[in-house]
Amino acid sequence: MKPNRETEIKLPVENPRSMQRKLIQAGFKRVKPRQFERNLLFDFPDRRLYKSRCLLRLRFTNGDSLLTFKGPPRLSKWYKVRDESETSIEAGEQLRAILESIGLKVFYRYEKYRTTFAPCSRSKFGGSATVVFDETPVGNFLELEGPELWILTTARRLGFDTKDFITSSYASLHRQLWKMRGREPEDMIFRKRKS
Repeated sequence: MKPNRETEIKLPVENPRSMQRKLIQAGFKRVKPRQFERNLLFDFPDRRLYKSRCLLRLRFTNGDSLLTFKGPPRLSKWYKVRDESETSIEAGEQLRAILESIGLKVFYRYEKYRTTFAPCSRSKFGGSATVVFDETPVGNFLELEGPELWILTTARRLGFDTKDFITSSYASLHRQLWKMRGREPEDMIFRKRKS
């Protein structure tokens, strides 16, 4: 199976209600309601995936599980571009046990609430362009995924410019926050679940 090419950016969101109104005004509709996500990142004890800038993630959302492998990021000035392969899993906890049986370990956990939006009208990009609104323990973000031109155009319609583009992962953003506090990073989880 040939991996998909994933192109995305994150944008910081100061006012979630205002941003969701802007999305509706810009021609987006909510296609998936707000859902809680639990993500587990796996690696071997020698951290070979991390060292090669790859990622193996098992995601749990609303009773569903998704296994994703992402290759190392490609060089890009403004965008995060990676090869990505993913598949739905019927029994996520059983897969977790299998992965741990072959020597992989969960080395990082992160949680978020995600609401998914898509353009209301059909565009030349078809269903390949999406916007998600993520609520995380390190702040709120929009994630735009699709072709580069669509990302740039959509970001500008929402009041952002390339200087606002974030290409770091949530794990990297979280590590930076802990580093600024002078402490070792922990998992990025909500201390108390939001409703």
